[in-house]
Amino acid sequence: MSRISPKITEKIAKLFLWSAAIFTIGALIFVISFVLAGGLKHISWAFLTQPILDMGREGGILPAIVGTIFMVFVAIGIAAPLGVASAIYLAEYTREGKVTQAIRFGINCLAGVPSIIFGLFGFILFVVMLGFGWSILSGGLSLSAMILPTVIRTAEEALRAVPASYRDVAASLGATRWQVVTRSVLPYALPGILTGVILGIGRSIEETAVVIFTAGSAVQMPTSLFDSSRTMAVHFYILAREGISNDMAYATAAVLIITILVINVSAYTMMHRLTKGRRA
Repeated sequence: MSRISPKITEKIAKLFLWSAAIFTIGALIFVISFVLAGGLKHISWAFLTQPILDMGREGGILPAIVGTIFMVFVAIGIAAPLGVASAIYLAEYTREGKVTQAIRFGINCLAGVPSIIFGLFGFILFVVMLGFGWSILSGGLSLSAMILPTVIRTAEEALRAVPASYRDVAASLGATRWQVVTRSVLPYALPGILTGVILGIGRSIEETAVVIFTAGSAVQMPTSLFDSSRTMAVHFYILAREGISNDMAYATAAVLIITILVINVSAYTMMHRLTKGRRA
């Protein structure tokens, strides 16, 4: 039986990879185009600035936009510092051993936990036990617990990708461990760290199960962290599930997709400039 030549194998592999890439990109473009085609025609300044009326049949989505912003700020404000600090400790201050492996195993397990489990956890701990009630604070704390593993793993990989020579040169000049981390390692790992933070922001914006269990779905404009509020994702879910208004649902989904696209493009541009500046 004759073997397939390496050139033919390589061509088959390239064809498969190209087909997979084209299919994935095509599916993404189809979904985005389908939602935008149904929602852009219903988006107006009034839709973005008016309160939610008649359970979403009329008015706009301003309270949902404000609630989303508040909840994301709470989640990232807690998860980003804790995640980066944990990554620095694991990458720079610990030696490889059973304890470190156990910690990483726990982080990886948390990253794979379904979001609804974090919702139940947040409901029991923050809403019931701590007495925060259905509020932006409860939702933000639950979201921070959900995105924390992603931030830790991404930041740790970015720190470990920094060449060891940077650390050696800084240490040879008499820098302390903290000075090596803050002045030599962190500046070059910043693009990768920002990637984890941006991924956390995107997941916080599009999450539904966690928020609906912990922040509720009030349609009023939130005025404090202890007010119940719905995010754009929850608003879209309620409109679509209850069949309240397909037009409003499409418009909300379009705003949600545009928001995520803007965040991802802005983050990519910023990281590209930072990486280009570091290389220069």
